[in-house]
Amino acid sequence: MAHCDNCDAHVTEAYHRVFAANDGTLHACSNCRGQTEMFSGAGVGPGDQRGGGG
Repeated sequence: MAHCDNCDAHVTEAYHRVFAANDGTLHACSNCRGQTEMFSGAGVGPGDQRGGGG
């Protein structure tokens, strides 16, 4: 079952496939970050601060 490696929340397999890093690690999810940040690429790396108008 797919989950966020940051907060351990359940995510769908499709969400994991789209937002996880190439190594399969999901550093953040919509529980950790807002959807706008996620669509801007936040969460693809540890400590990634992209998104939110930057």
